[in-house]
This record gives sequence, structure tokens and C-alpha cells, in this order.
Amino acid sequence: MKNFLVKIFMRAIGIDIGTTTISMAVVEKDMDTGSKTLLDSRTILNESHIKTEKEWEFLQNPEWIVGKIQEVLEELLTVYPDTECIGLTGQMHGILYVNKEGKAVSPLYTWQDKRGDLPEFSGLSLIELLDREQNIPLASGYGLVTHLFQMKKGQVPSQAASLCTIGDYVGMRLTDRTTPLLHVSNAASLGFFLTEKGEFNKEMLETLGTDLSILPQITRGDEFLGKYRGIPVAAALGDNQASFYGAVGMEEKNLLLNMGTGGQVSMMSSRYREIPGIETRPYVKGNYILVGASLCGGRAYGILEKFFRSYGAALTGKEEGQYGLMEKLAWEVAESQERLRVDTSFMGTREKPEARGSIENMSQDNFTPGHLIYGVLEGMARELYNMYRKISGQTGESEKVTASGNGIRKNKVLQHICREIFQREIELAQCKEEAAWGAALWSLESKT
Repeated sequence: MKNFLVKIFMRAIGIDIGTTTISMAVVEKDMDTGSKTLLDSRTILNESHIKTEKEWEFLQNPEWIVGKIQEVLEELLTVYPDTECIGLTGQMHGILYVNKEGKAVSPLYTWQDKRGDLPEFSGLSLIELLDREQNIPLASGYGLVTHLFQMKKGQVPSQAASLCTIGDYVGMRLTDRTTPLLHVSNAASLGFFLTEKGEFNKEMLETLGTDLSILPQITRGDEFLGKYRGIPVAAALGDNQASFYGAVGMEEKNLLLNMGTGGQVSMMSSRYREIPGIETRPYVKGNYILVGASLCGGRAYGILEKFFRSYGAALTGKEEGQYGLMEKLAWEVAESQERLRVDTSFMGTREKPEARGSIENMSQDNFTPGHLIYGVLEGMARELYNMYRKISGQTGESEKVTASGNGIRKNKVLQHICREIFQREIELAQCKEEAAWGAALWSLESKT
């Protein structure tokens, strides 16, 4: 009898194109036991930001992103030549335009872009106009809001043949595709999407004057875009979905609490639900995730650190990072009964873009750096908890809370605050590069 060599392990590389960093994870899965191991990882700064004099404009250079990803990917494939597949994910909502050859003809307009809030249409913003005339509650930064603004202002590049997210574009460049193919999780993030049907609201977009030919093709399944050096490359998942898949998988009663540049709470639902103030996003295998998203999220803590750093520089003449000292000062007031109440909506909310943060309950005893730091952290967590209450009102309470994102992974005070507010133990996700890890696992799932 012949001896057959059975391959037990499979390896994949996951790529996460974040707003501030780009991460890659090499994941090995034991196909017999199902256990997963992180073999290697890389994280680099996303230095593709394009400087602009317009404070509302947030742009990145897609070609810089593609170049850096190929550079690091080549390094990893030299070490792990037996990689079976490549998974992609990245910042959602933002768009770029591509021509008929599949090359970018615009910058990446990121999810933070605010052109949709500009009062450019008889004193109204595009967001206000859409809400008033079409009763469409959207937010600036959604890709098709950006596109409508560009269209109304005559600023769509003349060579634009289609549009896509940055994850889709990287996939196109790796596989030499000339047309984008968007996983439903990414497509939905652009807005004007009929989530239950899994398609763009073409009737509405046509009413608003959109040339429908610019819309990308959508896949609801586990399709591959093509191959890079003979390795299949999966269609990009939205970063929220990839993080959820990596941290939670298919557990319906597990709440994912993510704190990074932004912040989200997410729970899986096997059926479509509509909850005011909560997004129902397409997931994988015909499921959905219910998402409450804060615009500021972990950035609120970064804004506070910048405040203390600038004061320290003015005092000492030397600018130094303040995160270590900030955490120490916050711990010192953790048991205080007289806390500051800080609203961290520094960038508004998706429902109220004009909203701003505030500080309340100040007294001569609690107006200290420690109380302010603790209050900001508590405000970040409270904003997400309030969104969770909306979700749990329909799904029931979560049985478990999993935390992901460097904003919470690196901050033990925030972990303590979340345990208090959510009244649950907080379990950190297995891999710190959650989205890259999830993208790698999804590509393996798709291949098998």
C-alpha cells in the first residue's frame, strides 16, 4: 500500500490597510484540529497622507500604499514561499477612482473626508440636502456621498471608469485586474446600499443623476480576484468584518468592542435587523453584524495626548510622548467618586455631524489632569456602551465581550473602565493585528 503525504497545515498572509498603519499577518491553520497560529507579522506606518490646505479634506496616495504593500509582501513570501492564499482588508467607506486599465486616477478620499458636510448647495450641505429631499440619513465620508459631491461639482476625473475602496484597489494591482470586484461588506460601506438585498440602491442613485456604469461589481461569496505570483488573492473584506471574523468568528452572542482610530461595538445576527442609530452590515456566509460606530473613538485619547505633549514642550522645550504618564495619572483617580463627565464626540456623530464634545461636573477637586484623562477614557467607552444598549435591546444581552484594537489592548485603564461599564470580563482578541489575522483566516476559509 502506498503512503500518502497528507498536508495538515495551511498558511495564509492577511493584509490590513488601516488609516494610520498597514499590517500583515502570516497565519498557519491546523486543518485537522482547527487551531490557528500567528507565525509572523509586520506593521508599518501609513505615510501616504496627502497634505492639503483644506481642513475638511482627508486624502491618501493609493500608489504609495500599493508600493509599500508589495515591498513587505515580497519579504514575507521569501520567508514563507509555501503561502496558500492572500487575504485583504482595509479602511472602509473611502473611495478612489480607477480608469479602464484599472489604474488609480484620483487620490483615496478616506472615510474621514468631510466634503459632504460643506454648505455648498444653497447654504445646505450634501448630507442635509439628501436628508431633506430624499430622507436618506448618511454621513460624510461614505464613498458614494463623496462621489455625489464630486459629481455635482464637476470634479470626477474624466478618465474615471469605476470606483472602489483601497482594499479592492490593492487587490486589483496585485492580480492585474482591470475592473474592481467588491465583497458585499466593502460595497455596503459606500452608502446607498440595500443591505438585505446585497446590492446598491440603483434607482435612488439614478434619481440623483449618477451614471450607474461607475458602480463596481459585487460578490456576496468567497470569490478570489486572481493570483499574485501564483497565489490566490481573496476579495477584500471590510475592516470591521475582518476584525470580527478574526476575533469572534461565527459566535452570535459575542460582542466585539474595538477601539482604534475609530471605535465600534459589533454583534453578529443571523437575520437582517433595523435598529435606529445602528448599522446593519453584511457579514459572511449570509449573516450580518450590527454595528455602533463612533467617529472619534481612540482618536479622542490621541487628541488629549497631543494637548499634554504640546504643554510639556512649551514647559521644557522638548516634545515627548505622554501616554505612559497619562495612564499613571488616570490610575491614581480610578477610585474617585467625583468624576468628570466627558463627551468625546469631538468629530460629531454619524447622526449629528455638528455635535461636539463637552466636559461636565467640574469642581475644584476633580479639575485635574488625572480626572480629565480618566474622563476622556470613560467617555470613549460610554459612547460605545450606549450603542451596545440599542443592539442588545433587540438581540438580548451578549454572553461574552471580546476587545480588539491597540486603543484598548495597550491601555489597562481603558480595559478596567470597560469592565465596569459593560459589567463583563473583557477578553482580548488572540492576535493584535485583528483585521489582518481575520483576512488571512477568511482567505483560508474561502480556499477550502
